[in-house]
This record gives sequence, C-alpha cells and structure tokens, in this order.
Amino acid sequence: MTEFSDFKDLAVRLADAARPEILSRFRTGIAIDAKSDASPVTEADRTAERVMRTLINERFPSHGILGEEYGSENIDAEYVWVLDPIDGTNSFVTGKPLFGTLIALCQNGVPIVGLIDAPGVDERWIGVKGQATLHNGQAVTTRRLKALDQAWLYATTPAMFVGENKAAFERLSASVWRTVYGGDCYAYGLLASGHVDLVCEASLGTYDFAALVPVIEGAGGIITDWHGAPLTLQSEGRVLAAGDKSQHQVALKQLKR
Repeated sequence: MTEFSDFKDLAVRLADAARPEILSRFRTGIAIDAKSDASPVTEADRTAERVMRTLINERFPSHGILGEEYGSENIDAEYVWVLDPIDGTNSFVTGKPLFGTLIALCQNGVPIVGLIDAPGVDERWIGVKGQATLHNGQAVTTRRLKALDQAWLYATTPAMFVGENKAAFERLSASVWRTVYGGDCYAYGLLASGHVDLVCEASLGTYDFAALVPVIEGAGGIITDWHGAPLTLQSEGRVLAAGDKSQHQVALKQLKR
C-alpha cells in the first residue's frame, strides 16, 4: 500500500503539472493541427504530455509510458503509465470546459491507479486499486439501478459507432430511458459520483480508457469491454461502464444480441 501511495502521489503531481499548461491556453484562440487520423491536436496537448513524461522519468525511470501524443517507451515494463493530456480536444478547442486529463498506471497491463482531472471545472476523480474513489477529496459511490429502462446512458458521439457496433449501440440506447451525447471522460466521473448509470463507447484508444478503470471500480461500479472482460493494455477499445453491476449484465446482453 505504501508503494501505491507513492504512485497515487505522482499521479496527482502529473495532473497538477498538466493543469496550468492546459488552462493557460484554454479559450485563447490556440492553433489547431490535424493528426494523421484527422483528429485535432494543439500545443496544449503536446506540452502537457511532455511535462508529465519528464516527471515520470525523473521519479520512476524504469517505468514505461504510453501517451497519446508521443507514443510508447519501455512498454514491456512491469509498470506503465498511460497518458491522455486532453481527452476531449474537440471540447477544448471550442471553449467547452468538459475536457479532461487522463492518467493511469498499469501493473502487468492491469490499471491500478487512475485519475480523471477536469481542469475547466476544477474537478478531479482519483481511483486506486483496493481504495474508495475520491472526487475532490471526498469518497463517492455509484448509484443502484432497478431496471435498464430507467437508466441514463452517455456516449461521446454517435459517430463512434459504425457497422455492427452501431446496431449494437442502438439496441442498448432503445432499452434505456435517455441517451445523452457529449462529455468524453467527464461522463465517467459523473457515473462514479452517482449521477449517470451507463457509459458505452467504441473506437477508444488505451489512453482513453485505462484511467477510468480504478475510478469506476473504486466507486462500486464496473467497466469492461463489450464481452464483459476486464480492461487491460491489450483491450480493443469498446467499453461499457455501469454503476450497477447487475444492470451491467443486462446491458451487455443488448450489445451482444
């Protein structure tokens, strides 16, 4: 547990270091570049990730790093940090404050520390394996759900679902009370805090979901792939998070049908 405490402390330091790099560029008309997949990226993304990588290499030089902007180093290490400096760059560049920094530490491929930092609204969720998830320092829990047709479901955008994934998501969406789009990683924080029942997404990178695992699990929820398998560094990017474990199983059946 002492070792986990050291890891948690570093995750907090990383988020604290990334915040000013991001906020100082928010709503400033910063230049937007297009990556090879046509997704947007800014100097805020790049600078925040560089700062975090430097701190990791100084504190734990034997650890690996997987980041959205600068790729992987020492990826076969027992401990690997997974960084998404700005999850929700579309929100960031259009002035919406519901973007976040995602920081995870995986041990042998399994996330053991996760942090969702939402600097635009000054909120932070921290999850550590075996510990209660904290939101701005206070323990939070997911909420129970009596039936799937009472659920609030979030997804970042319907555009992430194509082909068979689209049909599966539409079945799930038709089974819940309301489906809401937008939020990126912030939606998972809302789930951990008991305001949202389900988040279902596809086409995610490892840096999009690794940090979410300890946060959701430490709040009493569950997050898996669409087959119900635990998320690891090797997972393929379709995720289903639920506050209520029994209704997670019901939702999975809609995706698999």
